[in-house]
Amino acid sequence: MSLAQIHLIRERLRRLGARPTHEQRILRLWAQAKPQNSGRRPLESFMPTALRDDLPQLTKDLNGLLRLQSEHPAEDGSVRWLLALKDGQTVETVGLPRDGVCVSSQVGCAVGCVFCMTGRDGLIRQVGSAEIVAQVAFARLHRPVKKVVFMGMGEPAHNLDNVMEAIEVLGTVGNIAHKSLVFSTVGDPRVFERLPTGLVKPAMAVSLHTTRADLRSQLLPRAPKMSPEELVEAAEIYARQTGYPIQYQWTLLDGVNDSEEELDGIVRLLKGKYALMNMIPYNAIDDLPFKRPTWERAAAIARTLHQRGILTKLRNSAGQDVEGGCGQLRARALQSALKDVPVKDQAMPVHFVSAKPATVL
Repeated sequence: MSLAQIHLIRERLRRLGARPTHEQRILRLWAQAKPQNSGRRPLESFMPTALRDDLPQLTKDLNGLLRLQSEHPAEDGSVRWLLALKDGQTVETVGLPRDGVCVSSQVGCAVGCVFCMTGRDGLIRQVGSAEIVAQVAFARLHRPVKKVVFMGMGEPAHNLDNVMEAIEVLGTVGNIAHKSLVFSTVGDPRVFERLPTGLVKPAMAVSLHTTRADLRSQLLPRAPKMSPEELVEAAEIYARQTGYPIQYQWTLLDGVNDSEEELDGIVRLLKGKYALMNMIPYNAIDDLPFKRPTWERAAAIARTLHQRGILTKLRNSAGQDVEGGCGQLRARALQSALKDVPVKDQAMPVHFVSAKPATVL
């Protein structure tokens, strides 16, 4: 039986006689990467025999949700891991400086951002809630984790059921502060409907990238048709509900979205809002036409926005020296594997870009 989702783990535990306290204990130790026999009390003093006997196999099954395929440490203190799931598909997980981890919620992505490697082959499959938590548990085996950002491969809004199930575990027994769980999205009405109803309400990061609706539809061709104004309005409501500022993500593309017109648009949209602007110079990809602006130009943009009343941080994508932009490790691994396969046997990339998200709402 697959354990790719949290509710399937709970079902297995209940069949073995687990009570809610047993469930929470087992999920807590797993999510925090601690042995199931942790604690001073012997297991036989409080745990049903059938459940206790199954713990070694359960631990093996949970550890088997993913395995390390390759590791890429960077000079900035980050490390990028390419992790293989049980079916052989791979996801990227990033250990960030200052005790953070960036997890993937999908294999591939259906949004198709034209400057992003992840979405070039469309959506391959959803990542289960347990597979998401397993990425955090894996990271905790290597470093402390106090913050989890859903900014890896995929669009979390297209996998809401699994992402929200993972967030609930991480924000309760996983011992991650709610404001340190960051749900990243290109913007989807379902996000603003569902997230306020969850037991755990994460912080939110919105991938804005431009204040022009026409340019946004070009850069994010399959994002929901929310205008930048509608997106900021919905995000501001969520910020006031939760008490956490919205983190607006802006990938700086040289000559594309770094004009004075865009700076004026940012000030118009975000002045007075409960917001933080994250400016991230583009992580260049060889066969894409976009360019990374100079650091001096990026710094001047951030400084100008700050002076005009927009709290702005200039951020560098983690792992620049290992060319580890989101989706690049996976793409390079696939390309390497294909080199050893005769051309007639090579499968064409799977494109599911027109498919509906698997989450049923």
